[in-house]
Parts: sequence; C-alpha cells; structure tokens
Amino acid sequence: MINMSSEEEASQTSSTSSSPHTPSSSSPPLSSHFIGRKEDIVKAGRMTKLVNGCRDILVLHHQGRLHAMDMRCYHSGGPLQHGDIEEFNGLLCIVCPWHKYKITLAGGEALYQAVDDPTAKPLRTRWCSKGVKQRIHKVTEVNGDVYVTLNDSSEAIESDVYQTERYRTNSLKAQPEPKHQK
Repeated sequence: MINMSSEEEASQTSSTSSSPHTPSSSSPPLSSHFIGRKEDIVKAGRMTKLVNGCRDILVLHHQGRLHAMDMRCYHSGGPLQHGDIEEFNGLLCIVCPWHKYKITLAGGEALYQAVDDPTAKPLRTRWCSKGVKQRIHKVTEVNGDVYVTLNDSSEAIESDVYQTERYRTNSLKAQPEPKHQK
C-alpha cells in the first residue's frame, strides 16, 4: 500500500518487486490462454479478449512491457482499453476514461491523492492506495506468442463485479463508447 508525502514521492523509483510479465520460455503455462502475436499487440498498443468464455481481459504494451488486467474498471465498469497510461508517484497507471480512477499496471492498486490538512497553506498532498481493486493477470511470451494466465485467487477483487454475462449483455449496451484521445 502507498502512503507517501510529496517529498517521499521524489525518492521512489518506478520498479516493482514483482512482474506480471514473464519473458520468453519454451512453452506456455498449462493453464494459460493465447491472446495474440506480440508484434500485433505492440503495433496496436492494446488488445482485449474474452478468456475462458467468462473474463474480459485487457492486454497492453507500454514502455517495452506487456500487462494484463480485467478490462473494465473496478469502480463503474469503465472501458479501460480507452484509458490513458500515466505515471503517478513513480508508478505506471491506467486512468479510467469515465471517472479518472487511477489503477497501477503492476499490481491493480487504486491510487488517490489525499490532503492531510485542507486549511494549511500551501496545501500538502500525498499519494495513497485504496488497496488492490483491479484483478491483474500474468502475461507470458513464448516464441512471439502472448499468453495470459488468469489470476485465480479466491479473494474477491472489486473488478470481479463486471465479469458477469449479465453485465456484458445488459449494462454495456446502454453505455456510450468514449473516443480514445492520444
């Protein structure tokens, strides 16, 4: 969890202790799902895929790395494939296009900026974490093919709410699709 002052932000690095991307090996993990060719994902920048007939996944390529997560934002089901990638507190995040929620690519943590004393001048803010809200999945590359292994943790994560057939067929048809701006 992140809880840092503005001064501490400058000392942080963008590296993470664990990586959702595994470099090339000789064969994909047994429980993995083929997503596409790496060259196609790199060219497009992002790819979405329904995996196992039940989970909508977003796979994206950013700064030479592949990341995978649930496609819909944990907050209201916003289409993360249309979100911008930005850095907050040294962490790469996808920003939901609907309500600007910030989600770390590496861990699925929801970040927000807190103010300790709103009456203090100058205003001092710090980045905090709401904890893991978005399910992150493992990416494996084998001979130029990209595979995703679903995060099968039994612990409920808020983005799970938007992984139902009911939501897929009813809610999304009613939502206008935002235009992605570069």
